[in-house]
Amino acid sequence: MKITVDEDKCCGAGSCVLAAPKVFDQREEDGIVILLDAEPPAEQHAAVREAANVCPASVIELSEQA
Repeated sequence: MKITVDEDKCCGAGSCVLAAPKVFDQREEDGIVILLDAEPPAEQHAAVREAANVCPASVIELSEQA
């Protein structure tokens, strides 16, 4: 799995951090998403999918790698 985020569209809700705190964080000054791990281990994939699903701005894009 490879993750990309569109920081310009992020609204700073923090839903991704709650769903997958090992993969996402937020900037202190404005709450914009910080991607901690663009290619997380398999045990994080379910949490990352949940984070993408609950993101109100739909800024998390996932690509499944073979």
